[in-house]
Amino acid sequence: MKITILGSGSKGNSTFIDLGNKKILIDVGFSYKQIKEKLSKINIDPKEIDALLITHDHSDHTYGLKVFLKEVKPDLFITPEVEESILKTKYEKSNYLTDEMYYYGTMIKIIPTSHDALTSNGYLIENNNESLVYITDTGYINQRHLEYLKDKTYYILESNHDTERLIKGPYPEYLQRRILSDKGHLSNELCAGYLSRVIGPNTKKVVLAHLSETNNTEELALNANFKVLKENGIDFTNIECASEEKVLTIW
Repeated sequence: MKITILGSGSKGNSTFIDLGNKKILIDVGFSYKQIKEKLSKINIDPKEIDALLITHDHSDHTYGLKVFLKEVKPDLFITPEVEESILKTKYEKSNYLTDEMYYYGTMIKIIPTSHDALTSNGYLIENNNESLVYITDTGYINQRHLEYLKDKTYYILESNHDTERLIKGPYPEYLQRRILSDKGHLSNELCAGYLSRVIGPNTKKVVLAHLSETNNTEELALNANFKVLKENGIDFTNIECASEEKVLTIW
């Protein structure tokens, strides 16, 4: 499993996964031109992509969806609500998300998230003894999901904001309340708390995703996560931050 984050932030999100026999993209929050340019940095043509998974309807995750479907024609994994909202019609290769699906030997399990969207999901992807947990855009992770998220190979998890920086920052009160709510975004501390409960001996890499440009920095996110992990007796340091601009290959 080779994973490359093409970009992650409030202006665009997309992650490429090479499974060997199939190539998958999670979200297409950039224009087709941008996606093509980002993929070219890892020598991939967009038309090589077999499947596209959508987390939710917000534009920073679906901005390039219509053009991408027209140009690439991948298998699409989506909820009917999001498909209707964005495409206005059923796409010929749509597969509506169910709790657990198999795509050419790869298990894809949806992780319902809590966000102010039509429907919102993260993913657990397992293939050939490797696994990826991909969760962004959620105010919390339900307790019942944590049990089957433990000790996975890779985690891409939202670490959106530093709470103090958000409260003291320029955002109006209503927007602060939205971000801090159960349907908002994970803070650095919440992210770290969840990681401390799921990281295991088989975990190789953690990437902190969807960092706010205004309410967070890579230094704040990393320091908060390292601090909480250390407090919980977890010695894990292979943690990196994603951003909207850089193309980051995990492995």
